[in-house]
Amino acid sequence: MKKFLFVIPMMLLLVGTAVSQDPSKDFKSAEKVIKKFDGKDGVSANDLANAIAQMNTALESDALKGDAKYLVSKAKLLNQVAEKEFLNTQMGDYTLVNPSGPIDAFNALKQAFELGDKKRQKDITYGLQDSELYLNNFGYSAYQTEDYSSAFDYYNAAYGAYQILSKLGKESRLKDEAMVNDHLFATAASGYQGGRLEDSAPIFQMLMESGKADAFVYEALYNINKDKNEEEALGYLAAGREANPDDTALLFAEINHYLTKGELDKLIGKLEMAIEKEPDNLSVYNTLGSVYDQLHTQMKKDGDEEAASNYFDKAASYYKEVLDREPNNFDATYSMGALYYNKAATYVDKLNDLSEDLSSAGMKKYDQTKSEMDAIFGEALPFFVTAEKLNGSDRNTLIALSEIYARLNDLEKSKTYKEKIEGLK
Repeated sequence: MKKFLFVIPMMLLLVGTAVSQDPSKDFKSAEKVIKKFDGKDGVSANDLANAIAQMNTALESDALKGDAKYLVSKAKLLNQVAEKEFLNTQMGDYTLVNPSGPIDAFNALKQAFELGDKKRQKDITYGLQDSELYLNNFGYSAYQTEDYSSAFDYYNAAYGAYQILSKLGKESRLKDEAMVNDHLFATAASGYQGGRLEDSAPIFQMLMESGKADAFVYEALYNINKDKNEEEALGYLAAGREANPDDTALLFAEINHYLTKGELDKLIGKLEMAIEKEPDNLSVYNTLGSVYDQLHTQMKKDGDEEAASNYFDKAASYYKEVLDREPNNFDATYSMGALYYNKAATYVDKLNDLSEDLSSAGMKKYDQTKSEMDAIFGEALPFFVTAEKLNGSDRNTLIALSEIYARLNDLEKSKTYKEKIEGLK
């Protein structure tokens, strides 16, 4: 008897699970719950999620799959939820319950459109117009909260809605070319700021090909491509500068590119151009001074004393220009000291060679060369002393001071600066 009672419920259970559900009834059941959602009292977030899941399951059934009527109904329901949620965000602190709703609504309408059901064209049009609005609103809100990746998805879907409406010959919120370009820029910029570089690249490309692109479009394309194809990336900068001759951002992007690459010969003309465009930008003077300093050191090593001397004077003139305008400019003060320090350092190899000549003439030449080197180190010293006063925790300044005092045989001061270096975190 016990065994019989045990088997009966199992049989009932098996029979119960074998009974198929009516997808259309499931859809309608879910629809009732979704319609009641207002983001406040009543339908909870969990109830909404369950209802949406039930609706999606019903749409995946053989009975409803590919039925434009139900796809349009799904989009309408999700758009209604999106409208209520957006209004709640405008009323105060509110966390979205169904953030993917506007995108899911658009995808349902896109699928319905692709089915080619002409009977549903009017409903699809209204749905897309609503979707376009909610997608744009959600995108704007996401951008304002710096959720750039989500903003990209919303804006990108909104552009998709615009494209379908255009195919249908229906009105969109993007009423003219300027509005379309503005929307595409917002989409691409969102993707770029959200780290979606590969997703945003084709949109930036579209904007560039429109012939009315902002300088940022070219700069973004450069940054996206610089590690993949340097020649192509530089081509974007060149095209951008031609299209936006008064914009300095692209010029500085070029300067930074060649600085990173260490291609000094290509920098001078661009930095001089930057000074013409921004004569009060002291950082450009410092950078140009640094380029000439590096060229000076390079020419010294190559044995071209005339070129080295010329580059040295040019570097000094640009640093001096900064210090004349801003005496407490740390970068120019340090750089002027480094300029003399680097010049003095070029004597070290020469001294090492001379130290091997123990003849009277050789020793005299050694002493003379060392005296010249020490004198140049002495010219560097006051600039580093001032640099320390301006920024006492700069490690490179302290190292330079320790080295110079050691070269000048002031070992006590050299030790003091070594201790300061050790005391840095």
